[in-house]
Amino acid sequence: MTTVRIPTATYRLQFNKNFTFRQAREIVAYLHHLGISDAYASPYFQAGAESLHGYDITDHNKFNAAIGSREDYDAWIAELHAHGMGQIADFVPNHMGINDPQNIWWQDVLENGPSSLYAPYFDIDWRPLKSDLHDKVLLPILGDQYGRVLERGELRVRFDGGSFSLTYFDHVFPIAPGTYRYILELGLENLAEFRDEDFYAEFQSIRTALEYLPRRTETNPERIKERAREKEIIKKRLERRCAEAPQVQRAIEKAVETINGHVGDPRSFDRLDELLNAQSYRLAFWRVAAEEINYRRFFDVNDLAAIRVELPEVFDAAHKLLLELVASGAITGLRIDHPDGLYRPLEYFEKLQSRCAKALRVPLPKDGRAIYLIVEKILTGDEQLPKNWPVHGTTGYDFANQVAGVLVDHNAEGAITKIFKRFVGHSLHFGHLVYAKKRLVMRISLANEVNVLGNMVDRLSEQNRWFRDYTLEALARAVRETIACFPVYRTYLEPGKPVSEEDRAVIERAVAAAKRRNPAIEESVFNFLFDLLLFRFPENLDEEQRAAHAQFVLKFQQFTGPIMAKGVEDTVFYIYNRLAALNEVGGEPQLFALSVEMFHRRNLRRQHDWPASLLATSTHDSKRSEDVRARMLAISEIPQLWGRSLQKWRTANRRFKKQIDEAEAPDADEEYLLYQTLLGTWPVDLDGAPVSSVEQEFIIRIQRYMVKALKEAKLNTSWIQPNENWDHAMQEFVAMILETGPRNKFLPVFLPVAAEIARLGAINSLAQTAIKLTAPGVPDIYQGTEIWDDSLVDPDNRRPIDYARRCEMLAKIEKVPANELMQCWPDGRIKMRLTQRLLHLRCENPELFHEGNYESLNFGGAFADCAIGFARRHRDRAIIVIVPRLSSRLGFPPVGDRWQDTHVVLSSRLSNLRDVFSNREVRAEKSQLRLAVAMSQLPFAVFRNS
Repeated sequence: MTTVRIPTATYRLQFNKNFTFRQAREIVAYLHHLGISDAYASPYFQAGAESLHGYDITDHNKFNAAIGSREDYDAWIAELHAHGMGQIADFVPNHMGINDPQNIWWQDVLENGPSSLYAPYFDIDWRPLKSDLHDKVLLPILGDQYGRVLERGELRVRFDGGSFSLTYFDHVFPIAPGTYRYILELGLENLAEFRDEDFYAEFQSIRTALEYLPRRTETNPERIKERAREKEIIKKRLERRCAEAPQVQRAIEKAVETINGHVGDPRSFDRLDELLNAQSYRLAFWRVAAEEINYRRFFDVNDLAAIRVELPEVFDAAHKLLLELVASGAITGLRIDHPDGLYRPLEYFEKLQSRCAKALRVPLPKDGRAIYLIVEKILTGDEQLPKNWPVHGTTGYDFANQVAGVLVDHNAEGAITKIFKRFVGHSLHFGHLVYAKKRLVMRISLANEVNVLGNMVDRLSEQNRWFRDYTLEALARAVRETIACFPVYRTYLEPGKPVSEEDRAVIERAVAAAKRRNPAIEESVFNFLFDLLLFRFPENLDEEQRAAHAQFVLKFQQFTGPIMAKGVEDTVFYIYNRLAALNEVGGEPQLFALSVEMFHRRNLRRQHDWPASLLATSTHDSKRSEDVRARMLAISEIPQLWGRSLQKWRTANRRFKKQIDEAEAPDADEEYLLYQTLLGTWPVDLDGAPVSSVEQEFIIRIQRYMVKALKEAKLNTSWIQPNENWDHAMQEFVAMILETGPRNKFLPVFLPVAAEIARLGAINSLAQTAIKLTAPGVPDIYQGTEIWDDSLVDPDNRRPIDYARRCEMLAKIEKVPANELMQCWPDGRIKMRLTQRLLHLRCENPELFHEGNYESLNFGGAFADCAIGFARRHRDRAIIVIVPRLSSRLGFPPVGDRWQDTHVVLSSRLSNLRDVFSNREVRAEKSQLRLAVAMSQLPFAVFRNS
């Protein structure tokens, strides 16, 4: 039987030019000492040299030179293997970065249009509604209207190595060989005096050969191959002729100079305009992207074009190097980015697992899982990962939201809601806000994607006399409204397979809500769409028509996710700031808190269904780090202090606001978010007291974060329509309220609250860390978060990590008793000690944590509501875990007699226990263990059976 390697714990590394394979090799020993079993790498295949994330892949089959060479990579892998460690690779199957000329596939498409060998690789609509874009790709990359850019001389043709290209600042675009004639005809005129020379005749021959090239609209496979071959031969002939006859080179250079025009003479750009209109692409102002772009993107990012990995040739081409690394053992696990963008996710996962089995030369296991595979699937509410996917779980966003929710005081919901409403001056209904912002995104960012769906469904309605009277506008609106009401990211219907009850319920809910919100639209239009989305097609369809109907459903499923992500994650979550710590990917901040009972149910379900799913608390996509979030969650524990303080802070800082267009900048909601963010990130000294003044670097970080938050909210400024005055007002506001001095009335009333939140947040953070490292699943440590981390949303969370400091800390902490580390909690060593000890416990007991059952523990006594506990059992081994919650009720730190008579109820089999941190023995009396004993010195407890 084939055994798949399941990690004990992973450590996420963000590779880029500032953190390379060589640097990763240097910290392998440190990670091993910490207790990590597998490095978890961000994408490291070829991407833009300046990319800090690696998701803009330009070539799946090359390593990113900015990160290191193949030799550097192999040396890192060898070091991992020497320490018995594996590597999980983050793979991007959905899209490619197209902003870099290193992307050979995309460059070929731009050069050759529909006749490109790689045209089928990208999801391009070559026949959009706008006829001017037929057989062209719209490239919305210009900073101004096309005509203005052209006549400012910013578009320049250049000649190099026998080929012509177009430059626009750092952008480089190929010129189609068939259109070289626009330039070469001028070149021939410049060579008129050399008519009798051999090179003139050769030059004419090249010009003639270009006319016989198969057209860029050619789709016959043999003609496409002929074009691909002949165009390169012509380029080499031209390059050779220029090398042998300098007169030709000079004639071409002069022609290029003429083509490029002269600033101040608009008519001189006519030739360049004609040349560009003959290309397979159309350059356009970036603002037109939402309505006219005709290639599928990753969300609304113009620089990331979707690839059709569902095609066998695309799958093979994109996975060649990946599978080679799997075969060699360099990669022992995979993370798949954005599975909701896949045309048919199940089919993709099955194929990937089959290919991995073949690469590993093992038979495909009965469960279809040949390699450890996790997917970046965002689950909302009670949504479940599809049981038929041959994967091991998610990347852990769901766990992050669950552990955050259980640390919130649900009793404070009414008070916090009232405070928020009073401060911002109005109430915000989360459901209405989500609906409105999804519609907004469909209008300003993803309009064309929705228009494509509207046109598809309109064509389908025309095929049936019962539905042909539905207008395009009615159908398109029904599509928009249904997507706006979609409660999850997407459904997973597959042609030829039964519709799952989960998918059926989602579609029923969405369509019912859309009907309710749109009583003016005839109900039968929604019914038609409803039947389509459930594969209930008219009976009289032929095979081609049924395929078209199925294609609509599959396309619809690909588009709902980006609209949910942009509308909720990237808009609503920067507006609905009642308790911003809950505004995380996949979060449901309208629910405010998760009960302890429900938290245990979720853990139990994960243990049963997905015991190897990743457990994350910080990721590269987090809105804020786990420690910042832990602090901000503590606001729910002090609603009265929070409410009183807000009014004081507002009064103290009102003088720093600006009047812009009869409104105060920043507005109340923005100010509300800022105060939460400051509490979450404010530095403390080694005594735990908040620092009285902050460094300029901190101020700049907060300014950048707030400007991004404002732009994402899309209320007073945005990425598409920046309001620079508002952005500057926000930056100045931050600078002024944080400026130290006798005139600052804010800091004296802010710092006491920051002190309280810092202490409560530290306890929350230790609690969530202990839970993550012992609950069902595989814990993931995001780079640097083994100690306190105050990072905010990217790019703030991609700052360099000081591993030298961490190595030094790790080398010394084992010699210091854990209770002494707790006394010095601000330096972060207590979090590192907690992390290391429990990671080593996992390494010592892999079966216990992977296969062991999960049992919730019950508490009694004065503070029974302030503890969470569970047991893990496997055969004769067991551990119990106890952590505090709502620790403000007990005081700081929540240890010893502060717990009074609070106790945990244990079974008789767990009466003799040994503390994994101090090695002391404790005994339960009458099946009860007092928390004053269990947590006598530390605000967490983990015991194993003696």
